[in-house]
Amino acid sequence: MNKIFLLLLLASLCARCEQGDFERARQSMVQDQIVARGVMDSPTLRAMRTVPRHEFVPAELADHAYDDAPLPIGHGQTISQPYIVAFMTEVIRPRKGERVLEVGTGSGYQAAVLAEIVDSVFTIEIVPELARSSAERLRRLGYQNVTVRQGDGYQGWAEHAPFDAILVTAAAEEIPKPLVEQLKDGGVMVIPVGPVESVQALTLVRKQGKDAVTRTLLPVRFVPLIRQR
Repeated sequence: MNKIFLLLLLASLCARCEQGDFERARQSMVQDQIVARGVMDSPTLRAMRTVPRHEFVPAELADHAYDDAPLPIGHGQTISQPYIVAFMTEVIRPRKGERVLEVGTGSGYQAAVLAEIVDSVFTIEIVPELARSSAERLRRLGYQNVTVRQGDGYQGWAEHAPFDAILVTAAAEEIPKPLVEQLKDGGVMVIPVGPVESVQALTLVRKQGKDAVTRTLLPVRFVPLIRQR
């Protein structure tokens, strides 16, 4: 009995040490990779310091969760580099009381970051396996204000429009018209635009009446925005 108790105690201590290591790595990630590159929006930084990124990567890559790099999550998809997640979040300036659409759920990490800030996050993932696993993960971690749907993100989610902001985490050949239509007047969207084979332009779209004003932010490389055929 004493031996079993000792083994359980050691396992518990190891788990606490591991969580402490992840916590320190997360705080270092925010300071060294994100703040150091100029991201200053307080709600964004608070969310990045809070969301356990190691829960959103494959178990065998957990030790690399806070590295300054994207990581594969299966099905040809990736979890974006932490700085890019923070930068795109800051660009749309999410705030409490808002409703945000994400296109490209992936592992659910970006949705979790947004959910730490806004009232409601609606997120669409075209790969059925990723949609199921991300929905389960977000529920397990307590993100009750995130709704996941499997489907074609190019078409948006008209039933819940208009959105204060839209964040697209995959590269489109052009800015999807349905997404612009689902923005509120004055709403913003950030989306990588360009061919998959080359560098894309991360683009800010601001809706003004029936028009959309665009501005290029920085060069990026994202996986393609997959369409249903």
